[in-house]
Amino acid sequence: MIRNGRGAAGGAEQPGPGGRRAVRVWCDGCYDMVHYGHSNQLRQARAMGDYLIVGVHTDEEIAKHKGPPVFTQEERYKMVQAIKWVDEVVPAAPYVTTLETLDKYNCDFCVHGNDITLTVDGRDTYEEVKQAGRYRECKRTQGVSTTDLVGRMLLVTKAHHSSQEMSSEYREYADSFGKCPGGRNPWTGVSQFLQTSQKIIQFASGKEPQPGETVIYVAGAFDLFHIGHVDFLEKVHRLAERPYIIAGLHFDQEVNRYKGKNYPIMNLHERTLSVLACRYVSEVVIGAPYAVTAELLSHFKVDLVCHGKTEIIPDRDGTDPYQEPKRRGIFRQIDSGSNLTTDLIVQRIITNRLEYEARNQKKEAKELAFLEAARRQAAQPLGEHDGDF
Repeated sequence: MIRNGRGAAGGAEQPGPGGRRAVRVWCDGCYDMVHYGHSNQLRQARAMGDYLIVGVHTDEEIAKHKGPPVFTQEERYKMVQAIKWVDEVVPAAPYVTTLETLDKYNCDFCVHGNDITLTVDGRDTYEEVKQAGRYRECKRTQGVSTTDLVGRMLLVTKAHHSSQEMSSEYREYADSFGKCPGGRNPWTGVSQFLQTSQKIIQFASGKEPQPGETVIYVAGAFDLFHIGHVDFLEKVHRLAERPYIIAGLHFDQEVNRYKGKNYPIMNLHERTLSVLACRYVSEVVIGAPYAVTAELLSHFKVDLVCHGKTEIIPDRDGTDPYQEPKRRGIFRQIDSGSNLTTDLIVQRIITNRLEYEARNQKKEAKELAFLEAARRQAAQPLGEHDGDF
């Protein structure tokens, strides 16, 4: 069990408003390739109560019911722990959510998105808690899923971020891969996420730096927000007693310039929400300039600028993008202690391409069968269901 508290420093569970007993909420899942869709689910779940506990399944359970996970269970535990709406993480949570689990952690109810989660034999994993009336549903974030992100990585190509015509092979693969049971166009290659000001407000803290806080600026792509990013931001957060971390996110075209291929996998709007959901980040600069200029440092009243141990790519004119903070003596390189990068994540997918293709297709086939069974049952006249119960 991993307790987070309501801030980066952690803390004890607080009573609910008016001194009433705190409402404890349970969420569970694989949380593989943790993205802003997961964060949004947990944000909504936390808003339904006072204390949020998140159960995360093991690698073995996921492989049994869905196929091989992209990240290890230890990586997934830590990623969920870093989401600012999570109070506590329960490792090795059972794949099927039962009343016994809710009672064990004193949870009033569980929350899940309005999508389908099935066992290996095609049963609804929330059947028991639904029947007991201890299930709540939140709205699923459209335009992203782990299946979607795996699909994007399997289609690594420059076509996503350039005006070049797709090759016929790429187009054929994009047209056939990742189609859901409803026959929608696949969300592979190009994101279908639509950003709104309301969504940013929901994710943002809305708090400005306060007197006595140390303003620390970091910048990068923060693509496929992962453990390497979390480890880096956690180390940066420890540099000051009262840190206020501002993360500058580069435009997609800028990231594509220094990363190439199909990077970034996530567009700027998706990356913004992913970073805002991290408990160590206070603010995000959307479309930050590549060079950390005197104007930027002055505007945000930056005390310290940090960068990881990864290579610093020169700006378009060949200059060091960090020359100004280095000149001022406020630049520090931080070793996160993690060797995980976006490139390595993509390599995990590419190396095991056939396994992940099979996993995605298996998931879609199960969902199609479940929806078809539900449709047939709903079409039966009243009285014909009696033998089903």
